[in-house]
Amino acid sequence: MWGWLKRSRAPELPEPLWRATLARYPFLAERPDDEVAGLRTMAAQFLGRKEFHGAGGLEITDEIALAIAAQAVLPVLHLGLGWYDDFVTIVVHPDEVVARRSQVDETGVVHDWDEVLAGETMEGGPVMLNWHDVAHAGATADTGFNVVIHEFVHKIDLRDGAPDGCPPMPSRAAREGWLGVLQPQYERFVEQVKIAERFGGEMPWLDDYGATAIDEFFAVACEAYFVNRGRFAQEFAELTALFDGFFLAKR
Repeated sequence: MWGWLKRSRAPELPEPLWRATLARYPFLAERPDDEVAGLRTMAAQFLGRKEFHGAGGLEITDEIALAIAAQAVLPVLHLGLGWYDDFVTIVVHPDEVVARRSQVDETGVVHDWDEVLAGETMEGGPVMLNWHDVAHAGATADTGFNVVIHEFVHKIDLRDGAPDGCPPMPSRAAREGWLGVLQPQYERFVEQVKIAERFGGEMPWLDDYGATAIDEFFAVACEAYFVNRGRFAQEFAELTALFDGFFLAKR
C-alpha cells in the first residue's frame, strides 16, 4: 500500500485515486478549484504523517486511507495540519462498535452500560472511525452527517485540553465571544430535541446527538457546516458566520 507515496514536503496523489475520491464525495469536489487543490496536497501530507490500523478484520487500502484523509483535512484546510499534531494513529473498524462503559455516581453506585460508537476521539491519542459511515459520507451529506469531520473537530476542540465546544482562542474575550454565540444555539437545539421527543414535535435537521453536550453540538454542527453549507446556513446563520471567522480566516 502507498507505494506511490514519497515522504516529501509535497507528495503527489495518483490522479485516478484522487478522481475516484472526489466522485465518491461530492461535497469535496464541489468546492472552489483552489480549495480542491489544497485538499489534495494536504491529504497527501496527512497520509505521510499518520498511521492507519484496521480492526475487526478490516484491511486498510489506499481507497480507505485517502477517503479518510481527504475528509479529515477539510476542517484544517486554512488552519494547517499542525492542529492534528497531537496524535499519529487512526483505527478503522468495518462498522459501528459497541463499547462497555462504567461510571460511579455521586452516591457510589456503579452504572454499567453499552454504548454504540460510530467513532471516538482520545485527547492526545488515536482517532477511531468506522468504514461503513465513512464510505457512505457522500450520501449522508444531505442530512449533515459525517463521522470523519465530527471526530476531527473534537481534536480541534481538545487542543486546549477542554471538551467545551470552543477551540483555542487568542484571548479570553475571543473565547467569551465564541461561547456567546454557540451556547444559545446549543440551548435552543436541546429544547427543540426535547419538544420533539416528548411531545411529538418536528425533530431538528441536525443529528440529535448534538443535544447531549455542547462539545458534541459543536462537532455535529461542524459536520453539517462542511458537507452541506447551504442547508446549514439556512438553519444556523449565526453559527455559519462564527465558523467562517474561525475556519476560513487567513493565518
